[in-house]
Amino acid sequence: MLFSLKSLSQRGFQFYGNNDERQKINFKLINNLIVIPLKINGKELSFILDTGVNETILFNLNQNDSIGLNDVKKITLQGLGSGEPVEALLSSNNTFQIKNLISLQEDLYVILRDAFNVSARMGITIHGIIGYDLLQNVIAKINYTSKTIIFYNPKKYSYSKCRKCEEFTLEFYRNKPYINAEIQLEALGNKKTNVKLLIDSGGSDALWLFEDTKEEIKTPKKYFKDILGEGLSGTIYGNRSKISEISLGRFAIKKPTVSFLDSVSSFNARKFKERNGSIGGGILKRFKVWIDYPNKKITLKKNSSFKKGFYYNMSGLNVIYSGQELIKEESTSKINDSFNSNNKTANNKTISFITSYHYKFKPSYKVENVVEGSPAFEVGVMKEDIIKRINNKPAHSYKLYDITTLFHSKPGKKIRIEVERFGVIFKYEFRLKERI
Repeated sequence: MLFSLKSLSQRGFQFYGNNDERQKINFKLINNLIVIPLKINGKELSFILDTGVNETILFNLNQNDSIGLNDVKKITLQGLGSGEPVEALLSSNNTFQIKNLISLQEDLYVILRDAFNVSARMGITIHGIIGYDLLQNVIAKINYTSKTIIFYNPKKYSYSKCRKCEEFTLEFYRNKPYINAEIQLEALGNKKTNVKLLIDSGGSDALWLFEDTKEEIKTPKKYFKDILGEGLSGTIYGNRSKISEISLGRFAIKKPTVSFLDSVSSFNARKFKERNGSIGGGILKRFKVWIDYPNKKITLKKNSSFKKGFYYNMSGLNVIYSGQELIKEESTSKINDSFNSNNKTANNKTISFITSYHYKFKPSYKVENVVEGSPAFEVGVMKEDIIKRINNKPAHSYKLYDITTLFHSKPGKKIRIEVERFGVIFKYEFRLKERI
């Protein structure tokens, strides 16, 4: 390490080492969420970059990932969801690091009960979420196409002229960024409604709207009820639908999927009275994004996925990772024998095939729940079914993200699925179908 940690006095991430102007990292994009490596007290963990949180939260830590926590005390936290506050630990004076970006004296909230179950839903280990603590002192350029983030020192960064970019002012409430936009609801024809939306990179959906925060914001006639996710305070419920358009400056995004949240699930989020909802990863991933907290602005530039359609999970299946299973695999090796018994080269080569078997641990997936009335529900797939094959391929050959993407692909696509239920194999076939 080319610097002394004693020189870190300012709170928040700072640039140190040979490069104090920028730091580039690669990230994983899973279910529209950005997963980055973050070292806490020297231990590297996987965190979601979530602009919708103002504190760093650790919610998944096993014995192998154990880290030392400093200055710990018990607290309770309240968030989205209709349940009770959750017990947590508040740890102070921790060291956070992403390559040459380092921060000392960071607070860390540790959830004692993993209500999110994020790792099972994403298929990889996710330890926590970080937002404001990382972004408050940097400019972050997020390229969803190349899956890279460049963090810039705001004191040394100059914006290039960009005629294809659109710049917006950010408004902050409790260290969370909000943007003004316009929505066009189908029921209102061409009428546009002004809305204030949280920029929420930690939400995989395209758009959330809070019902009745404005007179016009109501669930359209065509919708279906669904579980939208898990919050700090329990399950988040809502109605899934589509609207005609959302406009971010000159960028008009057609037919985005929208989840309408009732007042119970979004009670705590509504404490900011001007808020009407959130923009999530389903929209953000269609842009190259510059998030600039120090100068209170965000800049957007369309990327190649801007005009792609918006689809919900059209299968009705919510699939999660359910651990590993031991799989027997067959391998055949070919041996060319070009020698006879006298160790002389033979005129005719003998080719032998030897089949061997070996066992490997592979990922296993199960059905967490099935949406009533969905294609999978209608043919008989049930909650807790263990998935063995999808479209004639072993389930373990997929990553969980691949399965999720398949279910979002296009209406009419045929899905063949084989599941195990209480030791019995069942085979089903259905087609993906839009419900709205």
